[in-house]
Amino acid sequence: MAFMLFTRRLVCSSQHKHRLLVPGSRYISQAAAKVDVDFDYDGPLMKTEVPGPRSRKLMEQLNVIQNAEAVHFFCNYEESRGNYLVDVDGNRMLDLYSQISSVPIGYSHPALMKLIQQPQNASTFVNRPALGILPPENFVEKLQESLLSVAPKGMTQLITMACGSCSNENAFKTIFMWYRSKERGQRSFSKEELDTCMINQAPGCPDYSILSFMGAFHGRTMGCLATTHSKAIHKIDIPSFDWPIAPFPRLKYPLEEFVKENEQEEARCLEEVEDLIVKYRKKKKTVAGVIVEPIQSEGGDNHASDDFFRKLRDIARKPYRIFNTWLGDPSKNLLLAEVINVIKREDLLDNATRAGKALLTGLLDLQARYPQYISRVRGRGTFCSFDTPDESIRNKLILIARNKGVVLGGCGDKSIRFRPTLVFRDHHAHLFLNIFSDILADFK
Repeated sequence: MAFMLFTRRLVCSSQHKHRLLVPGSRYISQAAAKVDVDFDYDGPLMKTEVPGPRSRKLMEQLNVIQNAEAVHFFCNYEESRGNYLVDVDGNRMLDLYSQISSVPIGYSHPALMKLIQQPQNASTFVNRPALGILPPENFVEKLQESLLSVAPKGMTQLITMACGSCSNENAFKTIFMWYRSKERGQRSFSKEELDTCMINQAPGCPDYSILSFMGAFHGRTMGCLATTHSKAIHKIDIPSFDWPIAPFPRLKYPLEEFVKENEQEEARCLEEVEDLIVKYRKKKKTVAGVIVEPIQSEGGDNHASDDFFRKLRDIARKPYRIFNTWLGDPSKNLLLAEVINVIKREDLLDNATRAGKALLTGLLDLQARYPQYISRVRGRGTFCSFDTPDESIRNKLILIARNKGVVLGGCGDKSIRFRPTLVFRDHHAHLFLNIFSDILADFK
């Protein structure tokens, strides 16, 4: 079987000393040296509640055209900078969610603004080619500068796609084609295979499966949706495949106090993976691949140990046709190359480790002070999260924080997760922690 591992960004934490709390008082962080970032604001600035009147008016207008129930508020991206998101009512908020972790180096980063203004890059943004048949001259060079420059050791080949869902869909197809070719051996396609695939039947369309985990999110297209198990609303009314679903470890925190229990939990989940593989082989729905998130984000920011993933890989080891019109977008690859340059130039991975340590330490301190509202604080780097007592309290805390100038995100049944940008610094963490401490002190 093949093993797939997908992530947007994973930053490992390390140890740094930080004193963050004065017991018995408002949360007061140790003063952090403020790094001068020429595109960042100095703090939140709130003018109205959120959504404000302009946002509400635009939501009414959008709702005539499409369902706008999921819209939180409308944004002014021209005025948004660094870690701060500005809405159309002029409210400036510290964004610890960063468009579900998709704005890696902050809003309107000067390096990216400069990049798109350079005349030699204009055609890349204007002319979008069908990369599979008509790529631009510099395509190989740009792939080497961007994706291949940060590829895992030993990975020398890649194919670009337009989004996460289509990347996963084509990964599934690759798995199935690879598995079938192993079964077929050296022979070419049979006439029966060619005929039956056209009517969606075996042997041309073999009845293979992909094993996924409860709580996972891998996309909302048909194949991906069969491996997505985070929210019922994503899946209700949609036909799906009979593919195996394994439990994902539910660890207890703090980790150092529950070593044995967590080892047993991970062993239980791994045993279930092996049992499901056997079960589905007997059902003649052979598991051809396993898909898993390093941190189960949408499903509740669920972590597992490094050892869990190594053992899952070991389990997975016991068992020209990828194409779509766009195959990605060269302009995004151009931006990615510059994002990587900025990450290296500004040492943003180490920065995320430091800022993540400040954030996680502060959350642990708040958990000690407000255990009735905060539990299971966890995180790696700035990928931090905690549980609230229930969904209602979680949603209320997020709403109050937004009106205090902080954008947070929810996940799972009752968790709050943090997805700040890579330019999120210590002083941003301390700013948030002070604001959130006041919210918790007054929370009813």
